[in-house]
Amino acid sequence: MKNKFFTISIPILLLIIASFYITSKFVKPAPKKEITIATGSKNGSYYETAMLYKKLLEKEKVKVNILTSKGSIDNIKLLNENKADIAFIQNGTITTKDTDSIKSIASVYYEPLWVFYKNEGYKIDYIIQLITKNISIGEIGSGTYDLASKILKDNGLSNENSTISNYSSSKAKQLLLDGKIDAMFAVTSHNSQVVKSLLANPDINVLNFKRAKAYSRKYSYLESLTLYEGTLDLYRNLPDENINLLATTANLVVRSDFSQELIRILLKKVKEVHKQKDLFAKQGEFPNLKNMKLELHEEAKIYFENGDTWLEKIFPYWIAANIDRLKIFIIPLLTLLFPLFKGVLPLYQWSMRSKIYKWYDEVKSVEIEIGYLNKEQLQTQLEKLQDLQDEISKETRVPLSFMGEYYNLIMHINMLEQRIKTRLKLI
Repeated sequence: MKNKFFTISIPILLLIIASFYITSKFVKPAPKKEITIATGSKNGSYYETAMLYKKLLEKEKVKVNILTSKGSIDNIKLLNENKADIAFIQNGTITTKDTDSIKSIASVYYEPLWVFYKNEGYKIDYIIQLITKNISIGEIGSGTYDLASKILKDNGLSNENSTISNYSSSKAKQLLLDGKIDAMFAVTSHNSQVVKSLLANPDINVLNFKRAKAYSRKYSYLESLTLYEGTLDLYRNLPDENINLLATTANLVVRSDFSQELIRILLKKVKEVHKQKDLFAKQGEFPNLKNMKLELHEEAKIYFENGDTWLEKIFPYWIAANIDRLKIFIIPLLTLLFPLFKGVLPLYQWSMRSKIYKWYDEVKSVEIEIGYLNKEQLQTQLEKLQDLQDEISKETRVPLSFMGEYYNLIMHINMLEQRIKTRLKLI
C-alpha cells in the first residue's frame, strides 16, 4: 500500500517542482541595491539634493554613489557611458529626438535663470542691454551654458559684439564682485548660496525679465515666475521690487534599461523630499511629469498615476517588491492547486482506508480454507486470527471518522473465529 501511495504522490511532487523551475526562468532576479547618481559640482543644488536622496535611500539598504560633474550635458554623457544610473539634468538640454536610451522619471523643482549684473545706477530689463559687456554663461557642459547660449543668440549677442566667458557659478560670482566681469548667468535653485549672497548684495542687481512670457511661449520647457518684493528677507526687503524670472525645471533621468524596482523606491524618496511648498512651488506641485522634453519611463508613469501598490502599503518596500516579482508563480500554482485540492480528499480517504483494507488479504485466505481444515489446523488458524487481531489493534491508527471500517474488520475476524469454534465442536 505504501508503494501505491508513493507511486501517486511522487509524480505530483515532481510536477510541482518542474512547474516552478520552468516558471522561475521567466522571473527577473532581484536587482543589486545600488544606485549611482550624476549631479553637478559639490557647491550646486543638484549635489545637495542628491545627498538628501542618499540619506533616505540608505535607510532602505540601498547604496548610493554620487558622481560630480560640470552639469547637465556632462551628466548625459555619464549616462550614455553607463557610468551613472540616474542623473539630474536641466529640462530642455536634451530631447527624445537626441536619444532613445535615456528616459525621464520626474521633474523635481523649479530652476530659475538668474542674470546678475553690476549695479551702476541703472536697471537692465532686456538681455540686449548686455551687449558689449563681459558675460559669464557657465561652464561648457552645464545646463546654464546650454540655456544662456540660446537666450543670447535670440537677442543677437555673441563673441563678435560682447565678451562671452565660461566660469562656474562660484567663480563667476567672485569675478562679478571683484568687477572683472559685468554680468553672469546661473540656472539654479533659489536656495543656492550663490543666489542668496548676490541678491543680498546692494552692489549687484538681478535682471527683471520684462518679456518672460514671450520666452516661455518660444521655449515650451520654460516657465514665467515672479519673485515678489520682500520674499527672501522681509526685514531687509529682499528683493526690493517684484522680479520676473524665467525658470526651467530640474529633471531626474535614467538609463532606459535601469531596474524598475530601484526607480520606484527612488521616486518614493523623491516625493518625500519635494512635496512640500517652497518659494515658487505649491504644496504637492512637485515631483511631477509635466512638460518634460524626454520620453517618460513607463515605470515612472505607472507610479505617478497609481501611487504605491497595495503590497507596498502593507509591507516594507523590498518585501513587497519580492512578492510582486514572484507573482508569475501564481499562474502555475493555481493551475496545479485546483486539481490537487479536488484530489486531496479522495487520496486522504484512500490512504486511511488502506490501513484497514490491507488486513483483508489474510482474513480472506483464512475464510477460504476453513471448510477443508482438520481439527489441528483449525486450532492453528484460530490462534492466527487472535494474533492478527492483536496486531491490528497495535498497528492500525485511523481517525474517528474511519472507525466504522475498522470495527467492520474486527467484526469479520470475530465471525471467522466463531465459525472455527463451531467447526471444532462438530469435529
